[in-house]
Amino acid sequence: MQTVRTTLLLLSVLLFTAHLTLAQDKPETETRVTMRDLPPAVQQTVREQRKGAVLLGLAKEVENGQTFYEAELKVNGHNKDVLIDPTGKIVEIEEQVTLDSLPAAVKTEMVRQAGKGRILLVESITKDNAIVAYEAHVRTGRRMSEIKIDPEGKPIPIGK
Repeated sequence: MQTVRTTLLLLSVLLFTAHLTLAQDKPETETRVTMRDLPPAVQQTVREQRKGAVLLGLAKEVENGQTFYEAELKVNGHNKDVLIDPTGKIVEIEEQVTLDSLPAAVKTEMVRQAGKGRILLVESITKDNAIVAYEAHVRTGRRMSEIKIDPEGKPIPIGK
């Protein structure tokens, strides 16, 4: 009887620990919003970014307790997502690009990593007015994955 109680207690502790770990690693939450839901500074940035573009949607994201706003745009036929902090500062831009427009080393590494998979979408990631990475969405059979490469053609672990 004592062994059963000990086992149940140990199992309870493990489940509680797993729950706490998952709660700490919560993914970001994203909520659709309208222009009037945005702080004035963010509204101004969105107005500037959507010049010559079609605004597809707006979202409010909370990640690790920090709030950001995302404007989804269509510019000259390609997608562009602009991440904005509450002060109106652009934090990051993800912009759809073609595989052929990539620097040679980036394209070579991306194709190598995709292997037999099909590259469906490629995006440049810009921070502080400089491209910091390229990201590809790849389908291999029914499985979807992402590849991230720095501007020099070196792999970046996903999540960084």
